[in-house]
Amino acid sequence: MNIRRLCIVLGDQLDPASSLFDDFEPQHDVLWMAEVREEATHVWSHRARIALFLAAMRHYAEAQRASGRRVHYRRLGEHTAASLAEALAEDLARLEPAEVVWVEPGDWRVAESLRTLAARDTRPWSLRQDRHFLVGTADFQRWATGRKELRMEHFYRWIRQRAGVLMQDGKPVGGRWNFDAENRESFDARGPGLLPAPLGFAPDALTREVLEEVAAAYPAHPGELAPFDWPVTPVQAEAALEDFIRRRLPEFGRYQDAMWQGEPWLYHARLAAAMNLKLISPARVIAAAEAAWQDGQAPLPAVEGFIRQVLGWREYVRGIYHLRMPAFLDANALDADAPLPAFYWTGETDMACLRDALGQTLKYGYAHHIQRLMVTGLFALLLGVRPREVHAWYLAVYVDAIEWVELPNTLGMSQYADGGYMTSKPYCASGKYIDRMSNYCAGCRYRPDEAVGETACPFTTLYWDFLLRHEQRFRNHPRAGLQWRSVDRLSDERKGSIVLQAAALKVRWIGAQIAAGGPSPVPADHGAD
Repeated sequence: MNIRRLCIVLGDQLDPASSLFDDFEPQHDVLWMAEVREEATHVWSHRARIALFLAAMRHYAEAQRASGRRVHYRRLGEHTAASLAEALAEDLARLEPAEVVWVEPGDWRVAESLRTLAARDTRPWSLRQDRHFLVGTADFQRWATGRKELRMEHFYRWIRQRAGVLMQDGKPVGGRWNFDAENRESFDARGPGLLPAPLGFAPDALTREVLEEVAAAYPAHPGELAPFDWPVTPVQAEAALEDFIRRRLPEFGRYQDAMWQGEPWLYHARLAAAMNLKLISPARVIAAAEAAWQDGQAPLPAVEGFIRQVLGWREYVRGIYHLRMPAFLDANALDADAPLPAFYWTGETDMACLRDALGQTLKYGYAHHIQRLMVTGLFALLLGVRPREVHAWYLAVYVDAIEWVELPNTLGMSQYADGGYMTSKPYCASGKYIDRMSNYCAGCRYRPDEAVGETACPFTTLYWDFLLRHEQRFRNHPRAGLQWRSVDRLSDERKGSIVLQAAALKVRWIGAQIAAGGPSPVPADHGAD
């Protein structure tokens, strides 16, 4: 095979408009793709997450071949290379391309492995920008340079002005940059009522083949495969977007922070996985949402709230990730040292909120942002779990999890492990917050307004214990000080009771592991991967 350029396509770079194709010549150039076991096992990945990557990759390869491009594709089971770099090194020796072309990887680990390979290789390697994003990594670094602190709200206003999104005559439409006040409603006692089910995609023959292979190759990994209905092609991603815009976006804003037992989707978009694999561009998603407001199909608060997630948070966390890696991985500003409780991998707990959020996570590989931040993440924060273990769990269990977006949200926003670099204060709350935003507490044996006693909510107990543990750090904090000074209302006796009850909870869930200093409990056969 005479190859001018070998063009690398990573599993999260399935962009039909990739910069790889700027000067691609089908008669001389070849796309290179590989499925390698390391990408499913460097964290203990949910089987639906593995299947989504593989199904989307195989559909992409088929589409490229149908367009007349040559594709060199390695499937699992057809080679013995353990890592992406090892597989590529073997093919570079065999195929002997004159040049390697690659797009900047989103994952620092993958980027470093390929840079190491490139440094050993004698041929030229051409690195190209990932045009999927609205803000390049160099752009973000220029924006961040010289600022005393980085805050998403400042970035969001800057990028909205630059992109001209929801702007009129240089000002935000509606006269406000955000509509947070209108976007924090919860359901009343009647619940959400009849919800518009999101469009799902029945697996075709190629996806069914992937599901069967994943079931056979990763039997001990967490997660179910039967519910799999994620979009795996650009056509399906576009259909999912149109379904969200038409049927759920109008109510998304009001209820984006609400939770309801047994309702995993509510009014959420289910588009993050498709965007993160680059089956659909954020520019297309933002334009569709903005058009819905302009056409009177959705109210401004809903549209602004959704666009802020895509144009604001998504682009912001990517910039933060590339600024802070690899040191970000070891951030632990609060000196959290507890192992992750075993029930995160099983969902077996008597706390109704965690049981529901973990159960749907293990079933679908999905939970919406408030379930992640204010249920699973909040509990780990209050308990004092090692941030890197929390990160590894989030990266493993969600189908949309790719490290550049997951790690900053977990270590920075959820666990405050970076000490305030990304967010100004910890997102900590008691069980009362969960009660206000959901119906979880109504069916739980614990009471969210109680911190001590047999029916005390563990979230509430651990919340007060968290405040007491970190009182010196936050008592005079400009944004968190008022929250921390609430401990002044507690008598010494009450404080002692809370600390004792919190200690008993820790012994109940993680005591043996704390004593041993061991890792999170996962099934013994995980190591066999």
